[in-house]
Amino acid sequence: MMKFLMMMIFMMPLCLKKNMFWMVQNMMMLMVLLFMNLSINIINFCNLSYMMGCDLISYGLILLSIWISYLMIMASEKLMKVNFYKSFFLLNILLLLLLLYLTFSVVNLFLFYLFFEGSLIPTLMLIMGWGYQPERIQAGLYLLFYTLFASLPLLLGIFYIYSEMNCMMMYFLKFYSYDYMFLYVSLIMAFLVKMPMYFVHLWLPKAHVEAPISGSMILAAIMLKLGGYGLLRIMVILQKVGLKLNFIWIIVSLIGGFYISLKCFCQVDMKSLIAYSSVCHMSIVIGGIMTMNYWGFLGSYILMISHGLCSSGLFCLSNINYERLSSRSLFLNKGMMNFMPSLSLWWFLLLSSNMAAPPSLNLVGEISLINSLISWSWLTMVMLIMISFFSAGYSLYLYSYTQHGKYNIGIYSFYTGVSREYIMLMLHWLPLNMLVMKIDYSMIWF
Repeated sequence: MMKFLMMMIFMMPLCLKKNMFWMVQNMMMLMVLLFMNLSINIINFCNLSYMMGCDLISYGLILLSIWISYLMIMASEKLMKVNFYKSFFLLNILLLLLLLYLTFSVVNLFLFYLFFEGSLIPTLMLIMGWGYQPERIQAGLYLLFYTLFASLPLLLGIFYIYSEMNCMMMYFLKFYSYDYMFLYVSLIMAFLVKMPMYFVHLWLPKAHVEAPISGSMILAAIMLKLGGYGLLRIMVILQKVGLKLNFIWIIVSLIGGFYISLKCFCQVDMKSLIAYSSVCHMSIVIGGIMTMNYWGFLGSYILMISHGLCSSGLFCLSNINYERLSSRSLFLNKGMMNFMPSLSLWWFLLLSSNMAAPPSLNLVGEISLINSLISWSWLTMVMLIMISFFSAGYSLYLYSYTQHGKYNIGIYSFYTGVSREYIMLMLHWLPLNMLVMKIDYSMIWF
């Protein structure tokens, strides 16, 4: 695991040289190919080296992080063209990737906390430095204070675990189980805010709408998954108290997910709609993890990976429209089928994956989560039906509004997509639908 860390560190000077924008991106693709070749043990931690290692959960999320960072550079060509601090931008992305890589690969709880919080800083820089509207300052503060407010109890909880166990290794957590309510709340609250759970989700739509395309991609694809990853790791020692209290989070998440999916129909900003749909998807993931059963854990992991690719692709699509029309409003982005018929296909493919149509990974994840929640209590069926139905509803709403209808007469000059954009969308969609072929790997890691 150290070799990839070193590779990232030694890539940093590349960012500062002239005309190295695509070179950094190519190096990331090389890293993806090298990382894919790691031999991985499905059950235990493997590739252990100096406080780092990975099991299947880490492996999938690290691979997703590098993949999305590669695509972030691809999506941000405009920065290179106008030369808007592009070297600092590349450095920022590499720093963010480095911190995410460390978050997912360290096996020490305290170091996990350190990098978990550290990844906030480059994200904040992305939003404040390359965002579009002046409201980005407010969005950045929302992001910072929501996350930091819930994170201090997590640190105290980790120190308490250390005082009890004299050890902070994640692998050894499974030999302990605590029955303390305060410890339970302090440990999981930070992750629920990061997910984000309904009631503490307000920072997400704000951050998404104000962030540049690269910021939106990394927020949707990886930052929300940090919460899920943390819950998957920490739930092991909270089983006793979890049996008593988990129902609260399941109820809040499912009712919140249903309400948020209705809220999607009220959105007039494309980015805002996609951001709210992320909250809706993550609510089912929280529900699945909190049931603490086999299907729930598997389904949440699969849905996290698939949502990362799908949501990121949708943000790319909305950005392609934004670069052409300088607006993300659904009132102006109409009749796109007349302008870019070939892009309509990608809208259709990614939105159909978003509503969990086969053969996407989303379908496998949602079926697993529905299994887990209904086996936990058949009453959850009502909310799950609503969420699934409305999730298809707002996906169709977004598609039909943007692609059909009479186009805005104010658009007098226009050009269709360029090959870079189609490759970028293909690299989102292909893994999302091809990974179904190897779903057995994701289904036997327990």
